[in-house]
This record gives sequence, structure tokens and C-alpha cells, in this order.
Amino acid sequence: MADFSISAAAAARIAEIISQQAEPDGMALRVSVLAGGCNGFQYQFKLVREKEAGDHLIEKDGARVFIDPVSFDLLEGAELDFIDKLMGAHFTVNNPNAASSCGCGSSFSLA
Repeated sequence: MADFSISAAAAARIAEIISQQAEPDGMALRVSVLAGGCNGFQYQFKLVREKEAGDHLIEKDGARVFIDPVSFDLLEGAELDFIDKLMGAHFTVNNPNAASSCGCGSSFSLA
């Protein structure tokens, strides 16, 4: 099974966001796939402190990401990236399992 990966840009941004929190120790970014969005599934990103039972932990350059087992299956081989352009900055997932995605990249459908 291919792993989920974190780009250098995403790792740097996660570490930066966490370092700005009042109590950064033990914090991580949770990446989830939820039903919904304009294409059937949508990505959710949120800061959490607790690792839940069964979570996968991915670490890179001081950044920590938790992914639940169901989401991890849908994210197999994907990469979390951070895009910072004139029109805005955001996390994005380069997901080889997505057959299509919306223009903003926050939702996708499977083949």
C-alpha cells in the first residue's frame, strides 16, 4: 500500500500554524474525508490535540498529521500540499484516487 505523504511546503505551514497556538505541545493537523461537497466527498482540515484509536500518524519536518482509517483508505498514495499564490493560500490534497474534483480542490469523486 502506498503511503500518504506531506510536501515540504505543507510541513512548514503546519509547523508554523501549530507554533502560533497558545499550547502547541502535542498538536497535529487532522485530515479527514467526509461525505458531501459538490463531488461526493470533501476534505476537512482541523487542528487537534488527541490521537484517536486507529489513527495513522504521519510526521515530516516537525509537522504531525492524523488520519482516521476510513479516510486513510481514500487517501492512499495521496500527498498533502500547501499552495500560496496571489489568489490565496490553502492546503490541497493531490489524490490519485480522485476521478474528478471541484475547482477549489476541496471536494472530489471516486472512479
